[in-house]
Amino acid sequence: MTDSAHEDDAPGGELPAFAEAVLELTERIPPGRVMTYGDVAEYLGRGGPRQVGRVMALYGGGVPWWRVIRADGRPLPGHEHRALPAYRSEGTPLRTVGGTPRVDLRLARWDGR
Repeated sequence: MTDSAHEDDAPGGELPAFAEAVLELTERIPPGRVMTYGDVAEYLGRGGPRQVGRVMALYGGGVPWWRVIRADGRPLPGHEHRALPAYRSEGTPLRTVGGTPRVDLRLARWDGR
C-alpha cells in the first residue's frame, strides 16, 4: 500500500459506498432485532461477512452496532459489557449457551423487510 488513500477510502474523506450502505442498513434494523454480518452482505448483494465486520470496526460507532452480530449469536468479543445491556433494554431475545448469553437468532433475526 502506498502513502495515498487506502483503496477502500472515498475521495474527500467521504465514506466508501459500501460502508455507507452497511451503516444505513444497520440504522434500519429495529430495536430488539439483529442481522449477522453475513445477512448484511447478502441483503446488500455485495461484500461478505469480513467486509461488513471491517466497516463496522472502522465506522460503526455512530450506529446501533450491537444489532449486527456474529453468526453464532455471541456479542462482539470485548464489547459484551456494552452490547448485553443494549440487548436487554431493547428486549432482544437472548439464550444462554454454556453460561454465556447469546442472541437467539431464531427469534431476533431481521430479514430487512
